[in-house]
Amino acid sequence: EGGAQHGRNIQGTQHTHALAEGGDSVAAPEFVDIPTTNMRKVIARRLLESKTTVPHMYASIDISLDNVLSMRKRLAANGTKISVNDCVLRAVALALQEVPAANAYWDDAAGEIRPSPAVDVCVAVATEGGLYTPIVKDANRKSLSEISADVRRLAGKAKQNALMPEEYVGGSFSVSNLGMFGVENFSAIINPPQGGILAVGGGRQVTRIGADGGLASVTEMTVTLSADGRVYDGQTAGDFLEAFKANMEDPTMRLSIV
Repeated sequence: EGGAQHGRNIQGTQHTHALAEGGDSVAAPEFVDIPTTNMRKVIARRLLESKTTVPHMYASIDISLDNVLSMRKRLAANGTKISVNDCVLRAVALALQEVPAANAYWDDAAGEIRPSPAVDVCVAVATEGGLYTPIVKDANRKSLSEISADVRRLAGKAKQNALMPEEYVGGSFSVSNLGMFGVENFSAIINPPQGGILAVGGGRQVTRIGADGGLASVTEMTVTLSADGRVYDGQTAGDFLEAFKANMEDPTMRLSIV
């Protein structure tokens, strides 16, 4: 019959042919089945669980990066390399310290909010095998330089698949940054049992009205908080984002270097 299909597997490649009218075989596009790694299976299961069982709420805010970029330039001139993401992690850690209600999680068994015992911030690191979220532990007690060193060390181990479980299991909050890929804004999925994750977009030039009333070109980025609605309410989300914004926009005073 016209349109009947048959197929065969050859060395992992599925070759499918359709019988055209008249009995001629017409080759369809070929494809290769790529085995799913155990890590990607775990990621798929956990993200599905998160999106179907955790009531996500979202809130976004624009952040001026001009002072962060100026600070980075000054530090680079003195031989100190600090990334924007290092500043984000430090600003997040301080905001969680300033707003303890944001540094919490939902205890399913007890049906209660539990405060996290430490400010341990996870940073998403993409590898060929999947996404790791290594932990910068006690991030609120570390300087920018210490956070930067931790991130470089952990990211290097993640890409070599050499992280120990205690280096990526746990954490009280996560940060996912897609700004380096040209993404301006997005919403991330919460990493259970954490109460929140901050999605960080890339910097962009925008025109604003300056303090003198004139037009000024500034560099801004948009961040979006995904929060567990059982842990955060609107005020907690707003307080956290307000504290984060203040830390990022006054980095010299708020984000200690050493």
